[in-house]
Amino acid sequence: MELKLNDKTIELNFGVRFVRELDKVAGMSVNGQSFGFGLTKSLPALQAYDPAVLSDIIYSAAYGVKPRPTQKVIDDFIDNCKDLEKVFDEVQKEINESNAVKVAAKNMKP
Repeated sequence: MELKLNDKTIELNFGVRFVRELDKVAGMSVNGQSFGFGLTKSLPALQAYDPAVLSDIIYSAAYGVKPRPTQKVIDDFIDNCKDLEKVFDEVQKEINESNAVKVAAKNMKP
């Protein structure tokens, strides 16, 4: 999936590395021990159109972009987006079609 931030088109990837990056940003940590769960926590919030989670997901999916957009740049994009619902829907669609994530996403649906 491609997204245009500050007149620069970036590639978002939703594979295994995305899951690892999301665990770093949104995962659980207890007494300094990481337990992952970034995907488990983020997918329901994405379905509820939580903009902070959308920002975390975009940031995590942009792991391969050099230089990687900052969280502030992504937050500003979300704050100023004219059709935010479309962005949510496109990200959700890409996640649902990603080989690495689609099974987890399917099993989390009510």
